[in-house]
Amino acid sequence: MKKTPRSKKNIMGDPNRGNYQIWIISALLAAIMGFTYFSKSNAAFTITERRFEEMLLSNDVEKVILIKNKDLVEVTLKPDALQNSKYKLELEDNHLINGPHYKFKIVDAKIFNDNFNRIQDKISEERRLNYEIEERQGLEDLFFNYGFIFLLLFGFWFLMRRMSGGAGPGGQIFNIGKSKAALFDAENQVKITFKDAAGLEEAKEEIKEIVDFLQNPGKFTKLGGKIPKGALLVGPPGTGKTLLAKAVAGEAAVPFFTLSGSDFVEMFVGVGAARVRDLFKQAKEKAPCIIFIDEIDAIGRSRGKGQMPGSNDERENTLNSLLVEMDGFATDAGVIILAATNRPDVLDSALLRPGRFDRQISIDKPDIVGRDAIFKVHLKPIKFNKEVDSRKLASQTPGFAGAEIANVCNEAALIAARKNKENVEMVDFQDAIDRVIGGLEKKNKIISPVEKKIVAYHEAGHAISGWFLEHADPLVKVSIVPRGIAALGYAQYLPKEQFLYQTEQLMDEMCMALGGRAAEEIKFAKISTGALSDLERITKMAYSIVSVYGMNSKLGNVSFYDSKQSEYNFNKPYSDATAELIDEEVKKLISDAYKRTVNLLKKHQAELEIVAKELLDKEIIFQADLERLIGKRPFEQPTTYQAFADQEDPKKVEDPDQEGGVDNVVDELKRNILSEIKEEESGPPKKSTTESDDIK
Repeated sequence: MKKTPRSKKNIMGDPNRGNYQIWIISALLAAIMGFTYFSKSNAAFTITERRFEEMLLSNDVEKVILIKNKDLVEVTLKPDALQNSKYKLELEDNHLINGPHYKFKIVDAKIFNDNFNRIQDKISEERRLNYEIEERQGLEDLFFNYGFIFLLLFGFWFLMRRMSGGAGPGGQIFNIGKSKAALFDAENQVKITFKDAAGLEEAKEEIKEIVDFLQNPGKFTKLGGKIPKGALLVGPPGTGKTLLAKAVAGEAAVPFFTLSGSDFVEMFVGVGAARVRDLFKQAKEKAPCIIFIDEIDAIGRSRGKGQMPGSNDERENTLNSLLVEMDGFATDAGVIILAATNRPDVLDSALLRPGRFDRQISIDKPDIVGRDAIFKVHLKPIKFNKEVDSRKLASQTPGFAGAEIANVCNEAALIAARKNKENVEMVDFQDAIDRVIGGLEKKNKIISPVEKKIVAYHEAGHAISGWFLEHADPLVKVSIVPRGIAALGYAQYLPKEQFLYQTEQLMDEMCMALGGRAAEEIKFAKISTGALSDLERITKMAYSIVSVYGMNSKLGNVSFYDSKQSEYNFNKPYSDATAELIDEEVKKLISDAYKRTVNLLKKHQAELEIVAKELLDKEIIFQADLERLIGKRPFEQPTTYQAFADQEDPKKVEDPDQEGGVDNVVDELKRNILSEIKEEESGPPKKSTTESDDIK
């Protein structure tokens, strides 16, 4: 394999540098420890003052030095004394051949002087010695005396380097206001193109025009038009905003500056505004060029909200500087700004006006056609089987963003590799979709047979309700395999690619969500806590029907939803009487939906038993299994995938031999189940064991 040569420059364009601050600190500590360990005073053998007196009386001492500032005495022996056995062994063991050989601490210089003179009186005059007095300042003394100041200065220097982005021309203390933008030009090119940004056809058309503005401005200015100042990419997380900006960097033949909104934020006052000015200064020098600011809501929030009176908000100063640079007195043509955010509601209105961000490009989650294109892009590096169909995968992933589709493809490859397969099969992609939707499969989770039966009838209730409701989403898969933290089973549906919902559609969705609890009540005459997520969903839906969409007859065409209200707004835009009426209508709406669901499941109780028993046997069933067990849906409306597949392959030939075969099997199963139910009802009545009966 051919190795890619390592670039001499990183993305920022600066030379690669190691983290040599750690090496500097280590070298200083090693030097201090070395001087401390190998200094003469530390190398000498420590003795007592009593033994020093014996050395003097034995005439073995050649020189005595008093280090006054350390209250230390160093003793050097005569060469003849070093041959004495009582000194030779201990000095050789400590490698102390040269002086000083011994040392000892004293309490005070005056006391030592008195003791030394007392010892000298015991010695003859020709053998007497005089001691020398010195004051020493070693490296270890300098460190202990001035170490705090040294560490303080070093810490300040290190802090300035970290905040200014490193050493070099852009990393000194006084360059903290320099921009952190990464520059992509002819030397550092991005390899991503518009072909890699699949499923964003409308957004790419808008972005392509901006690239054309810079490459061929005369085409547009000759008719009197002006080059737009900026474009704002708006959309949910994972839809491809940053990917589209990378594609612009790869397609445009102009310098491209990229940075995040948080790169302007700093602890020092005025740094953000200084970095904005420096960024536009660099951009004007390289005009025509493009500036991309990712997550611009970090500095572009509405001014004045959440600010203490009299305080100075650094973020507002940065935003003011950005507004002036985008459309002030000193603006120059040739610099186009791209920005991305998933929270356009919090941005300042001055930032969104024409003249600054002239275009707001909405990037929503892709439809089935867009998901098909995204799957085709992410399937290119994967070795998959011929049965893998990107259209079927797109139909099984409604509401998935581009990042989630990439995650599905990656998970499928990992699952296939875990099973030692040579290529990725369709079942691996289905497992990956289940992994993304429901979480990790809990194979070792112990579930009692009673709980498993409750879960089976609960999920069968969802499946039957959706199967026989006209406006409900068609079923894709039903599973009673535990997944995630607390999910004991789940039913996956295929919602339609639509944006408007009528009252009948919302009511059918509520009935389908209540199918699990209704099935439990019909089969066991009891209910469980397994319907928590269903109840949460239908409660929100019911309140939306009544108080948001104005679909209630008593309240009328009134909506209490305010799209511009604050997140922490506790004031209700209606009276207490209206709030009570809303609660009553919501409760009535849910009660009517529940009664309708119970009646529907009682009518199709035979189908409920068939599906529940199949679930207990196989644990996972698909739409084809439901058609085999209970027949096709009684509604002729095609699903989104069927309509998409019909457009691709309009000629479909049905097998005449299969006509009526499934219906005969279904009718026979229904007759058997209904006969069993009648036998149970005609038998002796059984007393139901409720909590009250157990207590009695």
